[in-house]
Amino acid sequence: MADHLLSALQQSLSQREADGLLRKRRLLESAQGPHSKVDGRDVLSFCSNDYLGLANHADLQSALQEGVKSAGMGSGASHLLTGHHRYHHALEEALAKFVDLPAALLFSTGYMANLAAISGLMDRNDALFADKLNHASLNDGALLSRATLHRYPHGDWEVLERLLASSAAPRKMVITDSVFSMDGDIAPLKDLVEVCKRHDAWLLIDDAHGFGVLGQQGQGCLNHFNLKSPHIIYMATLGKAAGVSGAFIAGERVVIDYLIQNARTYIYTTAMPPALAAASLQSVKLIGASHDKRAHLHELIAHLQFRLRLKRWQLMDSATPIQPLVIGSNDEAVLVSEHLLEDGILVPAIRPPTVPKGSARLRISLSAAHTVVDVERLAQALEHAEERLTA
Repeated sequence: MADHLLSALQQSLSQREADGLLRKRRLLESAQGPHSKVDGRDVLSFCSNDYLGLANHADLQSALQEGVKSAGMGSGASHLLTGHHRYHHALEEALAKFVDLPAALLFSTGYMANLAAISGLMDRNDALFADKLNHASLNDGALLSRATLHRYPHGDWEVLERLLASSAAPRKMVITDSVFSMDGDIAPLKDLVEVCKRHDAWLLIDDAHGFGVLGQQGQGCLNHFNLKSPHIIYMATLGKAAGVSGAFIAGERVVIDYLIQNARTYIYTTAMPPALAAASLQSVKLIGASHDKRAHLHELIAHLQFRLRLKRWQLMDSATPIQPLVIGSNDEAVLVSEHLLEDGILVPAIRPPTVPKGSARLRISLSAAHTVVDVERLAQALEHAEERLTA
């Protein structure tokens, strides 16, 4: 029987490989950064979500070391036992103030935060309304909640409004990414907030790729669009632009208090190491002061879009550090990625089911730690690759 079960798994893996969909892990052998050592070779990397280049910042290293000296490594317990350290508490207060919301709650990962926000607030009697290109964590949170799930076309708030108007559910929640992780575009958040106000619905915004990048001081999408509403529940991660690890949910105090009592991914898990919270406290300060880094990042985005001249492959319309280059077929996307790697440039190939069928792409991630020279090198390599591989 065991042989049969294992054989079925192997057949599935073999089919995935034949379809050009087999995922493989790469081994990072250096600190995170544009110039990294991966799988034994030095590469110019455009793979990281470290948008401000803070992941290896000396101030964060120092804060982490001081946190370890003061609080040790592991938290030792869940937040509701003895795991809620003063560093955690200070970070929650700092994050709430930074994003201008009444209260915040820490989680070990963004995935856990999204599961908590959706399944902790919604149940089988309620209704969820989700953008079709939402992150997997939002989709899984919806399934876990057992609420009725409605999916609306990407960014189409008018269809969403019709769906909300036809729902008689006692509680309704719209869930969306702010910056979509594979397309790099931004949700029509102003319209979504107004729709949610008209139909008395929550709006859960996953700002994983906006926090630190958008806003006057990197406060994220709410500041970027000047959005204020008690209907908003805000989630952001601390492992991307913040350069550390973890995530948080912010919103009205009663929402946070309710999640403390009902969010299973908060209640039944060990708290993140306090030293990580200490490092994230320092990161919030750095983000607020990183005006030059954000300005440089936007210069790099503009330079890539202006400089890159391709005949067949298409750079999607994105004003964010996520610059997707649509190739089309799975095999060709992998081939292009491997061709770039031969030139010492690492750009990941993204394939279904992460993106829709027929839209396999290279996901170019820019960082403030890149230089114009780095981007120029990428543009030249892509132009040469198109010329050679599509001749």
